Amino acid sequence: MSKSTFIKSTFILSIATLLSKVLGSVFRIPLQNIAGDEVLGIFSLVYPVYMVALILSVAGIPIAISKLIAEARAEKKEDNIKDIYVSASILALMFGVISFLLIWMFSHQIADVLGGSATRISLIVVSTTLLIAPYMAVYRGFFQGFEDMKPTAFSQVIEQFIRVAFILVAAYYLVSKGFSDESVAGGVMVGSSIGALVSLIYLRIRFNRFKATNKLPSSPYTYSTFKKWGKRILHISIPICIGAITMALLNFIDSITIPFALKSAGNDQGEINYLYGIYGRGLALVQIATVFATSIVLPLIPLITSKMAAGQLEETKSVIERTHRITHLLSWPAAFGLLALTLPLNLALFTDLEGSLVLAIIGFSSVFTSLTVLGTGILQGMNLAKKAAYIIVFGVIIKTIVNIVLIQQFELTGAAVSTLIVYIVLFLLNSVFIQKQSPFKWATKQTFIVIGSSLIMGAIIGLPTLLFSLSSWTRLQALVYAGGAAVVGAIIFFALIVLLKGISKQELTTLPVIGKLVR
Repeated sequence: MSKSTFIKSTFILSIATLLSKVLGSVFRIPLQNIAGDEVLGIFSLVYPVYMVALILSVAGIPIAISKLIAEARAEKKEDNIKDIYVSASILALMFGVISFLLIWMFSHQIADVLGGSATRISLIVVSTTLLIAPYMAVYRGFFQGFEDMKPTAFSQVIEQFIRVAFILVAAYYLVSKGFSDESVAGGVMVGSSIGALVSLIYLRIRFNRFKATNKLPSSPYTYSTFKKWGKRILHISIPICIGAITMALLNFIDSITIPFALKSAGNDQGEINYLYGIYGRGLALVQIATVFATSIVLPLIPLITSKMAAGQLEETKSVIERTHRITHLLSWPAAFGLLALTLPLNLALFTDLEGSLVLAIIGFSSVFTSLTVLGTGILQGMNLAKKAAYIIVFGVIIKTIVNIVLIQQFELTGAAVSTLIVYIVLFLLNSVFIQKQSPFKWATKQTFIVIGSSLIMGAIIGLPTLLFSLSSWTRLQALVYAGGAAVVGAIIFFALIVLLKGISKQELTTLPVIGKLVR
């Protein structure tokens, strides 16, 4: 792949990933507005279970196939491409069917762990997507192996757009017809299957029209062929899969431990769903705040891998420092902004001020969530996927223990504090292992200027909210304040980092619009 093609492909895929992540995060706000906190609670309880199953079934397949197909093309072994594609398709079908059957057969037990039978319908409905999504991932990997990122990019956006549109339309219709919260939650889950199916149809059409498809040599396919390529695909995909599962796995632990702890504290099923809906408000805001970090990781992994393989250690260090620098620059003001504007944002987006302390803590934890996701991606790029996996498993153990201890004492606030603690620990552990492999400056003078500027900005826009009686405000008033404060905060933050030299002139010239003025 030429440098210009790589940059273009990375840009296309990054934009598509960013757009699909935004769509996949923002929709929780109108869903809560339409259906209420209990439906959002059921959705937030069930979805991490599905996401863990989906990632285990899908995550590493596209990258594994693309890598193997690219190698086959480079070595002029086109005969292998069809064998790789067929082997991956069989694996995907097996993973999807097994995952679906496991969730379906144990749906009663899983629902009980998640807090009660109200989650069972949603669990079964959303798990049907597992029959489609793994096979869809095969097509994405196939196109990526031919250096064509457009099908993957467009299919991601199509899937999310159809999914989100159906969820909101279904929620509105079912609520207007007076269906129960359990039925509404189950109905909106159908959106995941429909989105995946439409995306699969689009990819299949592109596959049939793809010129290289018709030119692939055909040879007898045997069990030994499947065994050979199946092992290679699994060898590549499993470490990638473990690295991709970080946030989903920690959310899954929340889905299990929070209902358990709340139940132990004497809450019934309805109260648990409602309280988890409040907790889900914070998760929605964190997902929006961490969109950049989750989007940049996919193209970052192969970039670091290629530079490490070429022995370009200084360039590897430079890439790591730049990505950390950008993540700090975006994540700290976002975290302090969410913390400062918790009250007006909660009222404007979710109709009331319930759980504002929980939202404030979870919102602030977004900076460490972003840095953790970035660190896991860097470790994968350095071929340290096993170490990244061990760190994640350690984080899961800590999250489980801290959740149960703190929730029993402080209920939802304890869950929020647990999230903050665990992501700080994971960020520090990732940084230690990255530092051992490639020593880099993870905290510079500019980093502390960014943190200090973010703190000052947060204090200026946030302190006034403590002086107002926001409970008497309308949603529109809260939205206007939050929007105006965000603009003022951005200006204050930018002015401070420029005056205090928290950003270099060279970095300024790379920024859109502002860069032209500086030059």
